[in-house]
Amino acid sequence: MTYKNKFTSSLELMGAYILAAFWVLPLLYAFWAAFHYSNDAIHFNIFSPLTLDNFREAWSQAPFLRYGLNTFLLVSFILPGQLLISTLAAYAFVRFKFSGANVAFALVLVQLMITPEILIVQNYVTLSKLGLVDTITGMGLPYVASAFCIFLLRQTFKSIPKELEDAAELEGCSTMGILWKVYVPLATPTFIAFSLVSVSHHWNNFLWPLIISNSVETRPLTVGLGIFGSPETGVDWSIMSAATLISVAPLLIAFLIFQKQFVQSFMQAGIK
Repeated sequence: MTYKNKFTSSLELMGAYILAAFWVLPLLYAFWAAFHYSNDAIHFNIFSPLTLDNFREAWSQAPFLRYGLNTFLLVSFILPGQLLISTLAAYAFVRFKFSGANVAFALVLVQLMITPEILIVQNYVTLSKLGLVDTITGMGLPYVASAFCIFLLRQTFKSIPKELEDAAELEGCSTMGILWKVYVPLATPTFIAFSLVSVSHHWNNFLWPLIISNSVETRPLTVGLGIFGSPETGVDWSIMSAATLISVAPLLIAFLIFQKQFVQSFMQAGIK
């Protein structure tokens, strides 16, 4: 490796570390404030006493267990629907030749260019007519069809050799049998990678759940946390930081446990 290449690689590595530091600093501060009293949260004294009182106070002031359950139910409703619909749609685009297929796929891609916020009013009106306002179903229904997932699976399915499909047909597999026994197993990394993106996005989604949910029984963690930290109720940054960690803890724990599998899935699926 030449000196110029080494210098370029060093700059890229340094830039990556700097960006990582900027990304992780807010999280580190949240950890610091959550485990210290309010008076010590802004004074970075290493000898400041640690405490768990902030977590106990946050847990007692808001029903985070209920919020967590609502969020879990929400992502558990959205993800299976996305995977099922997207798998069938992508399989149809790859296997079946029908009139207007390219136009239909182009319309699917158009969805990627439309931000969900543009459709909030119309979605709310539609769900109101269906009587699904302030329900987990109404909160997740607009996201069940995912153009991004259809696109990813279509590209993955197109890369699967036709010979495997022909061999499955010789073995007597039906059309759906080929999908579930050939295409789906070979697309597992893509399924896992998209699932991680979907769960993370909908776990942290705020605006639509804020509009559609009106009660504790349907309010997810993000909305509950926003109401918990509203300025009119008075903000204690130590307690707020503790509440934030309670909200993101499931995702952080899952990432730390399955970090290797996460990275491998993204690399194999070709998502960068």
